[in-house]
Amino acid sequence: MKLGLRPQILLLLGALMVLAFVPLYFAVATYTTYTLEQVRHDHARWLARGVAARVLDVRAHADISDLLRLLSAEAETGNVEAIGVYDDRGKLVARVGRSEIVDQFTEHVAPGVQRSYWMDARARGFSGARADPLRVMAVITSDPRGAVITALAVDPDTARARPLMRLVGLYMTVFAAALLMVAYFALTRLIVRPVDRLSRAAERVAGGARGLEVPMTRVRELNELGVSLATMTQSLINKEQALREQIDQVERATRELKQAQDRLVRSERLASVGRLAAGLAHEIGNPVAALIGMEDLLLDGELSEPEQRDFLQRMRKETERISRILRDLLQFARPSTSDSNAPSQPGDVEAAIFDTAALVAPQKAMQDLKLHLDVEPDLPRVALALEQLVQVFLNLVLNGVDACKKGGSITVRARASSGVTIEVEDTGPGVAPEIRDRLFEPFVTTKEVGKGTGLGLAVCRGLVESVGGNIALDAEYTGGARFVVTLPAGVARHPHQDSRNGA
Repeated sequence: MKLGLRPQILLLLGALMVLAFVPLYFAVATYTTYTLEQVRHDHARWLARGVAARVLDVRAHADISDLLRLLSAEAETGNVEAIGVYDDRGKLVARVGRSEIVDQFTEHVAPGVQRSYWMDARARGFSGARADPLRVMAVITSDPRGAVITALAVDPDTARARPLMRLVGLYMTVFAAALLMVAYFALTRLIVRPVDRLSRAAERVAGGARGLEVPMTRVRELNELGVSLATMTQSLINKEQALREQIDQVERATRELKQAQDRLVRSERLASVGRLAAGLAHEIGNPVAALIGMEDLLLDGELSEPEQRDFLQRMRKETERISRILRDLLQFARPSTSDSNAPSQPGDVEAAIFDTAALVAPQKAMQDLKLHLDVEPDLPRVALALEQLVQVFLNLVLNGVDACKKGGSITVRARASSGVTIEVEDTGPGVAPEIRDRLFEPFVTTKEVGKGTGLGLAVCRGLVESVGGNIALDAEYTGGARFVVTLPAGVARHPHQDSRNGA
């Protein structure tokens, strides 16, 4: 779960206070304990030296009995454990209290010695009235009159420092809690609430508002952030508006382009219809005119019987020419020779090529030409039916036969690609550049008048494109004419799906 800004800052601040206050607490506790111990030690030295000075004064002016009474009185007060009095030669004069403690330091007594010694009474095997272990400070004080050993019990318990440390700990805890509370309210007022208001304002902009209302705060950085966000929001709104206008312009341009395209398509259709009508009128007009002339001669009745029979045969030929033109035109308009209600089957390119070769081989024009077949084995079947493949290849091969002179050759190649690619090339004069762009249009032909209708290549184009294939003239080939047919592999389409793009 992700924490908000406020909890994260408070956690960080709390961690910093723990890192700061815990070492500080232990440092204060150590220093306080050490200071109190030093104070107790100094107090014990001063007390021992005071007792020693008084004892030496009494010894100089009183007898031994008075000295013993004084020593006993001092030993019964305070923390005095034992007192030993020595003369100026270091000989023990009197002692009271725990004599074993005094005996431990007798050897250190010497003229002019002012020293302090520590010892752990419990560790040394001494027992006293106290239940806790004792630390004993033995203070040796000497002057020309003699020396005094004063043994004071110093309590090592640090219990006196505990109330102070508890107070310091309570102060630190209260201070940390107050600081966290103040930080909480300060973060809420100065950062969290302004950021929330700024976030809600941004959400309103995302919901459709056309401007960012910047909430003003006492924090300069947040005000600058709000102003920057407002500027950025206005810039984005302006860019969005500009983008909408550009989209509107593009949509208008698209509509205008579509309208222009529709007009161009209609114009092209009208032009195609005009060219088709002109070609049809030209192709049919000539035989019709011939028929009318011969009919007029027959109606005059001036012809002999052999002449009438000759004219009737000519009229039949012209009628067959008109019929052939109309049949080719229907084939071009609906490129399908099979049953219109039955789907065509995938065609075998290899079989279609060899069937075409068998059809053209007996023709008289092929006697002076060579036909080369280069067919890759195991070609995949294509989407065009066998009879339609034969029709396409036959048109292309016969065009090559008509274009080639004596001794020429025609080559048919087939190889596998994404489907099958077939090339039909001849050694004729090629196709004139001025008609290459219109070569697949109806009634466009390079043959003499009466030898061709100009519908063969248009029919081939319709058949090939009806199954998603492509037929084109290879413009880079210079040895004659080369037509390249590309057919996709797979199941052929239903004849009703045939394209009429060749028109």
